[in-house]
Amino acid sequence: MEASSADRGFFQTLPVLRNQIQDDPTCERVLSFFLPQKILEQVSSEIEQLGEEVLQPHIFDCITDAEKNLPYIRGGGKNAFGQPVSSELVVSEGWKTLQSLGFVKGFSAQGYEDGLGQYTRVVQYMRCLLWESSSAMTSCPIAMQDGAARLLQLQLAGDRLSPVERKVFQNALDHLNSRDPKRGWTSGQWMTERTGGSDVSRTETIATYSPIPEGASLCDPAEGIPLGPWSISGFKWFASAADSNMTILLAKTPKGLSAFYAPLRRFNPTLLKNASGDKGTTELNGVIISRLKNKMGTKPLPSAELVLNGTRGWLIGEEGRGIQTISTILTITRVRTTIGAMGYLGRGLAIVRAFTKDREVGAGRGARVRLSDNALHLQALSNMTVEYHGMMLLTFYSSYVMGLEEHAGQDQAPPPAAAARIAPQKESVIPLLRVLTPVLKAYCTKQCIPLLYACMESMGGVGYLENSETEYLNIARLFRDACVLNIWEGTTDVLSTDLIRALQHPQHGKASMAALDTLINQAAGGEDKIISRWRALKQTVEATVHADLLSQARDVLWSIAEILQAGLFCVEAEVYPDQRTQEMCRRYLSKKFLKEKSGVPETRDARAVLRINQEIVFGSQAWSLPGILSSKM
Repeated sequence: MEASSADRGFFQTLPVLRNQIQDDPTCERVLSFFLPQKILEQVSSEIEQLGEEVLQPHIFDCITDAEKNLPYIRGGGKNAFGQPVSSELVVSEGWKTLQSLGFVKGFSAQGYEDGLGQYTRVVQYMRCLLWESSSAMTSCPIAMQDGAARLLQLQLAGDRLSPVERKVFQNALDHLNSRDPKRGWTSGQWMTERTGGSDVSRTETIATYSPIPEGASLCDPAEGIPLGPWSISGFKWFASAADSNMTILLAKTPKGLSAFYAPLRRFNPTLLKNASGDKGTTELNGVIISRLKNKMGTKPLPSAELVLNGTRGWLIGEEGRGIQTISTILTITRVRTTIGAMGYLGRGLAIVRAFTKDREVGAGRGARVRLSDNALHLQALSNMTVEYHGMMLLTFYSSYVMGLEEHAGQDQAPPPAAAARIAPQKESVIPLLRVLTPVLKAYCTKQCIPLLYACMESMGGVGYLENSETEYLNIARLFRDACVLNIWEGTTDVLSTDLIRALQHPQHGKASMAALDTLINQAAGGEDKIISRWRALKQTVEATVHADLLSQARDVLWSIAEILQAGLFCVEAEVYPDQRTQEMCRRYLSKKFLKEKSGVPETRDARAVLRINQEIVFGSQAWSLPGILSSKM
């Protein structure tokens, strides 16, 4: 016998994290579920390449740098002689590098490029999912960039803009959709104030219409874009991505709460440009960074309290209809927040799969087995995988429906059999999205947190560590970052209330209920357990007055989320009759819809149970998984 020491004795082999698009059978399945073969062949190579790039060492070095060198405000807002100067936010080089890569890869821009039609969002959001856990939260401003781009795109499609407004909005949209890091813009989303988080009814930011002389002040002389005619003042209590290039914000006008676009910087001809005395450079557009937030997670993301003092902006949409105007952004950012949750959970499970293949544990009488052959470990991991798989189906179905709404009326390649069975009619797309968005965001972001914690637990003590020295194994970082996802863009209670409002709205409620009813019946087929549960829930919603139903809103949302996932499992099991798919469907229905809930396979044979669980966790190719998308689809 020989005693161990700090550098002698047993050392666990480092798990090898593989390309998720090859290693995670759920990713492959959702792509084949929603994309026709022609589109798959078009995009598979790029998606696979991205799956490799997000795991490269220099990416994880950037994450570590962004985590250790946190944002700060230089100089405290004053110069060496105590004179007030524009706040200067400093972010790490790691953050800048990852943000630049986000532009190059088009994680927002792809949503507005031609070529994929109604399938654009499915492809775009799968790429975003792969990127999420390697982005160091640069994905947050990119999500708001995506929402702002869609909002401006819709404004430009109308005929109410003046020539100057059209020029200003088109300029901003061109920046938002650029893949050039030197030209690309991210966006902020300034809604939250001290009076209430998601409740913006008591907003204290005020916008006053006071045009400045034409050409007197510009955002940037090189582009000739004028500052807006509205002067906006107030205090924003929680503004994520304070380093953005522009923002969409809410402020009150004489006609009520309204939405505005404001660039973050403006040109000041009197401001010192350098130490040599040259003048004329940009400064913040009437914005003072009061302080940065100290958060449990998402630490590289510069979230701040902002004072607005004469910020110049442009009205978006109708004055007094700010909530209706920003609903476009909220739809996108809520779906993208869910993509973030699935990205974190998918990466967490990938780390656990890699660890499970290498880690050995005692099996009694001196024997040892890998965790991948440990029946209890695989039972727990397979049940987690079934939950993840169901949420992925729901997430990408919602992304698919979003694509249908954005590309309505365009001739497209027909969807594959699975998606075709549950494709909504044109008139049902928007009513269905009103329901899907709050259900998806509330359920998936909430459920990913305990599942990520379970990923940490399954690795024992090392899972709880901040493994920044081996960043790709750092589930603790993923967990603390994921904890914000069911808070921002609407808490669970806010989204549950939104769902009840959508189902009981005096004008749109019947259409939303009808769209949901059609989808569930199409998906469930002849599965009585699903249909009976839905009919009972539907009857409750229709028969209960709004005020009384609100107290049950969470239960209603959870039931709808599980009914939808069960239906999607049924569609998948019908189209893909392999053992893995059939068993996941059976197990999900058993767990969610039977009084005696069970996630255990029907067979009692221990070896057969282990084989089924291994197939659920690792896929049919189990240990090697050498194929690529095109090899299986």
